[in-house]
Amino acid sequence: MSSHPLLKVEISQLSIAERIQLAEDLWDSILDNPEELRLTDAQEQELDRRLEEYQRDPTAGSTWEEVKQRLGFSQ
Repeated sequence: MSSHPLLKVEISQLSIAERIQLAEDLWDSILDNPEELRLTDAQEQELDRRLEEYQRDPTAGSTWEEVKQRLGFSQ
C-alpha cells in the first residue's frame, strides 16, 4: 500500500481503533466544507423521487431492524 505524502506511517501499521479514528477524522474534515458536496441533477431528482414515494406510503419501506434481519445481522 502506498502512503499519502501527508501520512507519517503506513495505514496498515495502525491499530483498528486508530484506523477507525482516522476514517472519522477524514469524514469530519469533509463535512467541514458542506458547500463543496454538491449533488448532481440526477442525484437530486432521485432523492426527490424517493421522498415523494415515501410521502405517498411511509409504511412501504423496511425498517433498519428488518433490513438487518434479512441480511442475517440481527441477534
